[in-house]
Amino acid sequence: MNETINRLTNSIQSVIVGKDEVIEKVIISLLCDGHVLIQDVPGVGKTKLISALSSAVNGKFNRIQLTPDIMPSDIVGFSLVNQKTLEFEYKEGVAMCNFLLADEINRASPKAQSSLLEIMEEHQISLDGVTHALPEPFMVLATQNPIETYGTYHLPEAQMDRFFMRISMGYPTAKEELLILERSNKNTSATNNEVQSVVTLQDITNIKQEVLKVEVSESVKKYIVDLANATRNDDNISLGISPRGSIAMYKGCRARAYMLSQGYATPNDVKFLAESIFAHRIILSAKGKTEFENTSQYIKELLNRVSVPM
Repeated sequence: MNETINRLTNSIQSVIVGKDEVIEKVIISLLCDGHVLIQDVPGVGKTKLISALSSAVNGKFNRIQLTPDIMPSDIVGFSLVNQKTLEFEYKEGVAMCNFLLADEINRASPKAQSSLLEIMEEHQISLDGVTHALPEPFMVLATQNPIETYGTYHLPEAQMDRFFMRISMGYPTAKEELLILERSNKNTSATNNEVQSVVTLQDITNIKQEVLKVEVSESVKKYIVDLANATRNDDNISLGISPRGSIAMYKGCRARAYMLSQGYATPNDVKFLAESIFAHRIILSAKGKTEFENTSQYIKELLNRVSVPM
């Protein structure tokens, strides 16, 4: 693995046990200016992972617990009249940071959810005719509980498509959970104090430029397009993968190749990222719901069906 990325990974692994693949995918999203939706049950370490990432790169970390009464101004900020100058002043919202944790995003009202659309796509806030640029790098990491849906608002397809990846932490193994218990017994107060800053924000910016130099052959590009087109012409799918999804896969393959110190992307990179990048961008039709348990299962079948370039 690339030396700088290896230091970053090891720093996060010092507090996150047994989730190497999840950590790798989150870092890939960071290198691609992507946002991550972490969909899992409570208590598996979602918040701890995000906090550890921000500490490892010494970035500004903000968290907002989304509820139905959260207003868009809580997220993007608001303008306030200065009584001395009688001019509007911008008061920053929680989004003015490097890493924004939007906890339980599906509990926010559609109005509050929509306020995240511009900041996720454009990395800026437009308020009262003035545009405020967000610091770079900027990343939204949202969480949602897929089990408890009472009092939640379903994320629209347009917003789901804004997320570069959707990942799941999953439960730890028995061996991993024993290690977690041992660590929790130590007299340490907070995750942020355990994670050392190993790279800077400028390092991340520089790495992003290096990722752009990774080659992607025509055969790998065609493989990505073939997978996307297969979902658009399938009776099992009512909404196929968008071009934004194909672009996300293209970027993700280059980032993973760079992390592995490769100068070129391979079909294995596509297969590694397919479920995380593609599954949340498609919707099963009525026929598809009878054939497949969920979209992740469909993507696995799709990978077996579409021919892999040599």
